[in-house]
Amino acid sequence: MTLYLRLAWRNFWRHSRRTAIIVLSIAMTLGLMMWYDGLVTGFEDAIYGSAIRVLGGNIQVHAGGYQAVKDENPLVPLPNDQAVIQAALAQPNVVAASRRINTGGMITSREGAFAVSIVGVEPEKELPVNLVAQEVSSGRYLTADDQDVIYIGKGLADAMEVAVGDRVTLVGQAAHEQLRQRTMTVVGVYDIGMGEIEKRSIYMSLAEAQDLYGMGSSVSEVIVTLEKIGQEAPVVSALQAALPEAEIASWETNFPELVAALTTKGGVMDIFGVIMLMVAGIGILNLLLMAVYERTREIGLLGAMGLKPRQISLIFLTEGAVIGLVGVAAGVALGLLINIFFGAVGLDYSQFASLTEYTALINDRIYPSLGLEKVGQRTLTAIIISILAAYFPARAAAQHEPAEALHYV
Repeated sequence: MTLYLRLAWRNFWRHSRRTAIIVLSIAMTLGLMMWYDGLVTGFEDAIYGSAIRVLGGNIQVHAGGYQAVKDENPLVPLPNDQAVIQAALAQPNVVAASRRINTGGMITSREGAFAVSIVGVEPEKELPVNLVAQEVSSGRYLTADDQDVIYIGKGLADAMEVAVGDRVTLVGQAAHEQLRQRTMTVVGVYDIGMGEIEKRSIYMSLAEAQDLYGMGSSVSEVIVTLEKIGQEAPVVSALQAALPEAEIASWETNFPELVAALTTKGGVMDIFGVIMLMVAGIGILNLLLMAVYERTREIGLLGAMGLKPRQISLIFLTEGAVIGLVGVAAGVALGLLINIFFGAVGLDYSQFASLTEYTALINDRIYPSLGLEKVGQRTLTAIIISILAAYFPARAAAQHEPAEALHYV
């Protein structure tokens, strides 16, 4: 095998200009794909990471049996919630774990009634990690001692034509499916740029929710926030082992629409990347076909020296693999350089914040990762395409008769 590699490396430099063009095309394709992978990861952290924190954390822990009846939005007390908190905080990559009560209800004003999710939170614990708590448009955020006050979204405030200090009537489903009604004061309004979500969710202090909805000192869920998305699997596994009676689900289960969006983007780029590498493969095919014609006498000499057709074929297949490997190495280096640079300075996408609801979560800049998330898959694809592109020239070389090839001019 060493002989084939030596011959392939020598022939790699025989037509350096043509080889350089093909290697450059592979390198640029792979480098740009790595940049895209890094950019997607940066977008995920900036947009989907923020969306997950708005919608309810990376991981949610409920009492056993919750998933079977979750569509009814039940208030099922979570046993020993403090043990859940301690188990979560003991795991690496966990930023925060907080208790919540989550139920459904209606909020009414002079403009009409609106269906909402009513969320009781621990304000001090959620302030550092919840975008809703940080984006106060008017008034203030909640405190643990608040009573008879709610914190609502700008979308809902505009629809109801209410402002900070106004009184509204809140009806919510308590434990045992009872309905509780109370007049509340709007203490603050948040604005995350996602009008539909702002219309759907209102917040109050956990103590107020426990009193209003008959939960005593119990809660219905614990939400766990991680440093970034993609770290959920080991934490979920550890929590399931420590809390066998609880139901533990990540955002991938709770928010399938986000998973679908990420999968679609990744699948489109995978297909596009294969097409671009196939274009580079055509260059390898052309280069090696030219080499077969230009080296006909050399091929005949190799045959006359005793090399079998499959061995001659292997020489050209090895050349294709070497071209692919060199292109991959250059592409990985190029991709790392691009992502290291943009990872340091960032990309300003704030001007596109109004394009969709989720892009509204871009606060300032996107910082790509190194783009190594799919580098193994990209590398293997490039090498396979390079070898496949070399197959037909290799087969053509193997079919030359030594006697005829030696007399070729």
